[in-house]
This record gives sequence, structure tokens and C-alpha cells, in this order.
Amino acid sequence: MEYRFKPQGVCSQEMMVDIEEGVIRNAKIIGGCAGNTVGLTNLLIGMTVQEAIKRLKGIPCGLRKTSCPDQMAQGLEEIEKKINA
Repeated sequence: MEYRFKPQGVCSQEMMVDIEEGVIRNAKIIGGCAGNTVGLTNLLIGMTVQEAIKRLKGIPCGLRKTSCPDQMAQGLEEIEKKINA
């Protein structure tokens, strides 16, 4: 199932992930630094949601307390809450 969310405090404007049975099957980030966002989404494919959250949560970007990876982790946490509710 595809999920979409709007990240906060970063350059990217929208994040999308397709999750099947707890595994990220596809991911896309609109906006942000192209090389970083494409690299991030390519690395996420095939990873479990839990592993992605564990690896990405809390990563800052420069002086910002958040980053595109951190926002992806936060979005995945919200998706997990909806799935498990």
C-alpha cells in the first residue's frame, strides 16, 4: 500500500513509500537534494520499516535538528501507528 506524507523542516516537500508486509517496496521523495534523496530511496527498497526507522531516526542536517532521513523515519513511525491501530 502506498503512503504519502509531508516532511517538516527540510527541503523536500513530499515523501511516498509503498509498504507490503512490513517491507518497503518503493520510495520516492519530491524536492530536496536530488542525489541524497535518490540515494536514500534506493537504499530503503527491500528494507523493513523497523530497520529503516532504526537507521534513520535522529539524523540532523547541518544545524537543523532534522533531515530528510529523519523525516522519513518519523513518517514511517506514523504509518506504523496507522497500520497497527
